[in-house]
Amino acid sequence: MSDSHVDGYAAALFEIARAEDVVERVADELFRFSRTVDGNAELRSALTDPGSPGEAKSRIVGELLESKAHPTTIRLASILVDAGRARDFGRIVDQFVATASEHGQAAVAEVRVAAPITDEQRTRLAQVLSAAKGRPIDVKVIVDPSVLGGVVTTIGDEVIDGSIRRRLDQLRASLLAG
Repeated sequence: MSDSHVDGYAAALFEIARAEDVVERVADELFRFSRTVDGNAELRSALTDPGSPGEAKSRIVGELLESKAHPTTIRLASILVDAGRARDFGRIVDQFVATASEHGQAAVAEVRVAAPITDEQRTRLAQVLSAAKGRPIDVKVIVDPSVLGGVVTTIGDEVIDGSIRRRLDQLRASLLAG
């Protein structure tokens, strides 16, 4: 899909979420759902199967997000998969999140952690990153057990890797070199 189509879908999602005054929540929920789809080959295959009707894909989305997401999030995710845009779901959602952040004048930080963090920890992390970057940071948390511990933060092209996995890799490399 061309970038103009991605931008168009993202802009439409943003306008709907803004009209319903749920931009931040929908952006967070769609972001987490897109990462779940990206990380699950079976789910990704079910949502991108050209032989499966759009309504069946929408039903899958509804069942997965039911009682876990705002009705607007469920509706927007369903619209995308029903329209045959599941292959570009991640790109559309990333652009939607970027648009939502620009509207709020915040940068987006993708933070990978080994286990879920509390709202208080998330707020504190956003404060620390905002102070370091000199502008508001919108923290999107992804639980990734491969991190082992610590955090891996990506803001734009910059990666800050404070994970235990990285420290273990560095230790292993120094032991092999010595």
